[in-house]
Amino acid sequence: NLLAMALVELRNVHKTYRLGGEEIRAFDGVDVDINKGDFVSIIGPSGSGKSTLMHILGCLDSPTSGTIQLDGMMIHDATPRQLATIRNQKIGFVFQFFNLLPKLSVLQNVELPMVYSGCSAKERREKALQALAMVDLTDRSKHRPSQLSGGQQQRVAIARALVNNPKIIFADEPTGNLDSNTGELSLEMFYRFHAEPRILVLVTHDPD
Repeated sequence: NLLAMALVELRNVHKTYRLGGEEIRAFDGVDVDINKGDFVSIIGPSGSGKSTLMHILGCLDSPTSGTIQLDGMMIHDATPRQLATIRNQKIGFVFQFFNLLPKLSVLQNVELPMVYSGCSAKERREKALQALAMVDLTDRSKHRPSQLSGGQQQRVAIARALVNNPKIIFADEPTGNLDSNTGELSLEMFYRFHAEPRILVLVTHDPD
């Protein structure tokens, strides 16, 4: 029944690394269903495999074995080029250290995902300004990242994650590089943009 299908389905997914002569198992036999509108937290201490799982869910890496379905597509054996296309069309990322390019303006940073999807310059600018308006940063569009506070830089990263209207947003330790008050405001903003049918996946070591 396609109507009952979860947006993301993992079945018996394993990830193993070779480090020297040693085999390191990041995780064994993961089964997960994530439905439209879900807000999911992946919680665990450093080294528990949570970031590895996010990388696989986010099409940044492939599993050693098992099957993954994302929005009706089987992606566990996709090529790197196919994974890149899926990431660009369906996924947005907000990383702990923001990953903004320092020599580009705020507007240009938000436009980046659309450069790879082939949008015209006019469309890129319009959509980027709309995304910046959503995070209340229109007046900072010409600034460089270094001219912004940590909280403002993260809002730029959120705008960049939203600009292609992804089905899933991954936030990797989004409060880990912010003070507690700014971190709370950041989480409030994530809640604002967590709306049906979007999925939000939050990776954190912090049970709060």
